[in-house]
Amino acid sequence: MSERSLPDDIGPEPRDDTGSASSDDVGPEPSDDIGPEFSDALPEYAERVLDATEAIPPGRVMTYGDVAEWLGEGGPRQVGRVMSLYGGGVPWWRVVRADGVLLPGHELEALARYREEGTPLKEAGRAAEDHLPRVDMRRARWDGGGHAQVHT
Repeated sequence: MSERSLPDDIGPEPRDDTGSASSDDVGPEPSDDIGPEFSDALPEYAERVLDATEAIPPGRVMTYGDVAEWLGEGGPRQVGRVMSLYGGGVPWWRVVRADGVLLPGHELEALARYREEGTPLKEAGRAAEDHLPRVDMRRARWDGGGHAQVHT
């Protein structure tokens, strides 16, 4: 998995030739230590969750709990937190709720991805409020077989 890094525009304000801050600076002088929350590297657990997500084949899904179980640590909430913070660069639509309901706020994008990949879906019943299909968990769920190198 590639390192995720900070944007280039984060850092201390430019200084003039004397080493002092420019005259238009307001507020305290920036610290050279930007702290652990801005570290270039992801936490190890986050890297493992994202690696597992990338290993899920197109057209298949794993639940948040499946990913945690496959990794042997954490739980569905921890996996969900990682996905919400760092999952934009991986196929996030392949990690789903156990009931197959599409991710709120991202339903249409996820649905387009599922259709593109041929992910098995269950059409919404008449009583469904949103009339959106769900992932057919019985047919789409992947058990993680064939990618033992990620499951360490």
